[in-house]
Amino acid sequence: MASEDISVYEDPVEEETGDSEMTFLEHLEELRWRIIYSLIGLAVGTIVCWIFIDFLVNNVLLLPAKKAGVELQNLKPFGQLMLFFEVAIVGGVILSLPNIFYQFWKFISPALKRKERKYISAIVAFSTLCFLIGIVFAYFVMLPLSLKFAAQFGSAQIKNIFAIDEYMSIIISIMLGSGIVFELPMISFFLTKLGILKPAFMKKYRRHAIVIIFIAAAFLTPGTDPVSQIILAVPLILLYEISVIICKLAVKKS
Repeated sequence: MASEDISVYEDPVEEETGDSEMTFLEHLEELRWRIIYSLIGLAVGTIVCWIFIDFLVNNVLLLPAKKAGVELQNLKPFGQLMLFFEVAIVGGVILSLPNIFYQFWKFISPALKRKERKYISAIVAFSTLCFLIGIVFAYFVMLPLSLKFAAQFGSAQIKNIFAIDEYMSIIISIMLGSGIVFELPMISFFLTKLGILKPAFMKKYRRHAIVIIFIAAAFLTPGTDPVSQIILAVPLILLYEISVIICKLAVKKS
């Protein structure tokens, strides 16, 4: 029969990815829902942080100032209220990171091969872990060095009393910045999958990267203490080497 001779055509791309090509409007709709899910997670995280706001401010964020002997003061009528809101929102972002990373990877998952999608959970966990390690590193290493230098620098005639909003801005920016820097392995994986980054490029410019890392550590480290510079530079060099390995693995699995 003629009907029996008709074979069903299977798109090799669709078979490999497991999805038909999405239209532009479908991509926008998918992006909209991923953003909504991320905002819901952020709202939940912010509420949880607001419940424990006193502990977060007094026992976590103000602790580095106490250890460094830094005096703080509020100069605005509603300064502490706005400060609490800022801490709750930033804390909500950190708490909802697994959900944010998950929504991001689910959004780009149609561009991944079917065999690569099973690693999304592991990628989300690894991305979150890298960010949290960066925050912990900033809290226990970078902040004590920076605050100790800031508290001791100056003359005896000028007393160092820091505005609470400026202090909190430094605390949050250093911690979030460190968390982003520690995402270098995952950024390398993503750029490799896009075909932008190659292992040969990273190995070729390894020496240049190490020099740049030490220069950056010299600028970021307060004072001229070479030990502090090494403490900051060594983790960044390790992150670069890990990124090279991840880049190689990503190319092999492509």
